[in-house]
Amino acid sequence: MANLKGGTRPPWVGLGAAVWIQIASGNAYTFPLYSHSLRSVLGFNQRQIAFLGVANDIGENVGLLPGLASNKFPPWLILSVGALLSFLGYGVLWLSVSRTVLSLPYSVLWIASVVATNSTAWLTTAVLVTNMRNFPVSRGSVAGILKGYGGLSAAAFTEIYSLVLHNSSSKFLLFLALGIPITCFTLMFLVRPCTPASGEDSSENSHFVFIQASSVVLGFYLLATTVLNDVVSLSDVVSYVLIFVMILLLMAPLAVPIKMTLFPRKSIKPETPGAQVGSSECDEKSVPLLLPASSSSATLGSFYDSDESAEVAMLLAVGEGAVNKKRRRPKRGEDFTFREAVIKADFWLLFLVFFVGVGTGVTVVNNLAQIGIAQGVEKTTILLSTFSFCNFVGRLGGGVVSEHFVRTKTIPRTVWMTCTQIVMIISYLLFAYTVNGTLYPAIAFLGICYGVQFSVMIPAVSELFGLKHFGVLYNFMCLGNPLGAFLFSALLAGHVYDAESAKQHGLNHLMHGSISKACVGPSCFKLTFLVLAGVSAVGTFLSIILTLRVKPVYQMLYSGGSFRLPQSSSRH
Repeated sequence: MANLKGGTRPPWVGLGAAVWIQIASGNAYTFPLYSHSLRSVLGFNQRQIAFLGVANDIGENVGLLPGLASNKFPPWLILSVGALLSFLGYGVLWLSVSRTVLSLPYSVLWIASVVATNSTAWLTTAVLVTNMRNFPVSRGSVAGILKGYGGLSAAAFTEIYSLVLHNSSSKFLLFLALGIPITCFTLMFLVRPCTPASGEDSSENSHFVFIQASSVVLGFYLLATTVLNDVVSLSDVVSYVLIFVMILLLMAPLAVPIKMTLFPRKSIKPETPGAQVGSSECDEKSVPLLLPASSSSATLGSFYDSDESAEVAMLLAVGEGAVNKKRRRPKRGEDFTFREAVIKADFWLLFLVFFVGVGTGVTVVNNLAQIGIAQGVEKTTILLSTFSFCNFVGRLGGGVVSEHFVRTKTIPRTVWMTCTQIVMIISYLLFAYTVNGTLYPAIAFLGICYGVQFSVMIPAVSELFGLKHFGVLYNFMCLGNPLGAFLFSALLAGHVYDAESAKQHGLNHLMHGSISKACVGPSCFKLTFLVLAGVSAVGTFLSIILTLRVKPVYQMLYSGGSFRLPQSSSRH
């Protein structure tokens, strides 16, 4: 049995700490805050900027290595790697933008961008895998909360960039190089595996609602203060007060474990060691993915239903070598290895749908500053804050809404990917034709839809292919983001933008690779957005097929209104 020490931290402490690390892990979304400095200080053209944006997306989403590491090493070690990568990558970018080191080659800056944002993959994998396993029956809520705070990170960083660092890109890069490691090293030992929460605690739902509500308050606060700072010139004292309030709101999730400590619930002392499984305490070291069971029938009964005892006995016999039984291939909803998952049509359908959703959306994020300038909006902070807030709404709302309907109506989560991709088609058409007054609504709708893709994909992967190898499977899905950035942002948007800029300024962009003049007008991105609208239409069709295919799986998992582990799946 996993011996748990009394008085150890509940998993809610790890969730509260994970919120801060998720904010730090959103550093890749800050690219628009310093991309303009790369153009002006280093003289890059838009295609070079777009390829640096691709480097950001590659670093952020190439997480197969941390995915593999999540099954072999403790979270604190994975977080340490992420902190080191952030220090090295953003440190090099700071040296270049601040002109501390002159004439760094473009290839060095490209690699530095990959290294810097690869910290995101390590940080996100550590907190997401750990908390998904700590709350296995509330996967949608946990994914929505964590990815929601990740979506708010751009607004939080924008707040620091504008109020404290006074819009200085070099100071901001130095802040990222030092601030992210400090955050990780301070909190990394609070994020640890725990005995999975059973979901039977009546107060658990209210705890989730409180954290969700506090994140919504934080989101509105960040958006309001960003707009206020843009409209009114704030003094340093007021700026620091606003930052202090932001920090207090970020600490709100820690109120849950504090409340549980000050007002503990009375519980019946378990008579058998097996009864500890329903608790929610953190092991001093780690809790194995498969909780070991003793061979006694009494102990087996504490873990499994009576109708599963024959299967468990067989598994124990196989493990002891008494029976030579070949492992059968898993069914959807059970635990898949990576090799078993990649031969399934559902796996690739989910990958393609996610690729379309985030791959097209990240094109807007990477070119947000230039999109604004093309439509006459010079200040990037308001655009980025608007996208960040709506991205947060999509991530949090996607988790909450999909969790509600999957439990009450057994509606597959992927149906929300279908709905949002239809809205994305409309958003891209608004961008393409630059109708007056539609820039901010289009960014808002796109941000919501972009966020929903993440909060739906994460629990869907775990429900279709299990939690045992979730780290690897989730990070493979995330490769759709840099792939989309390369195809749609670097190759398409960057090329179209530079061609239109060269045409406006009477230059030949094919002969002058260092063109850095801004492009103004609807033609700068019109072709790009029309292509993105067409791609989203294909994604909508694919997501409909996926939803129809996986509907029986969700009816099996959520019949009766609550999550049920498949009979032969691994217990976590």
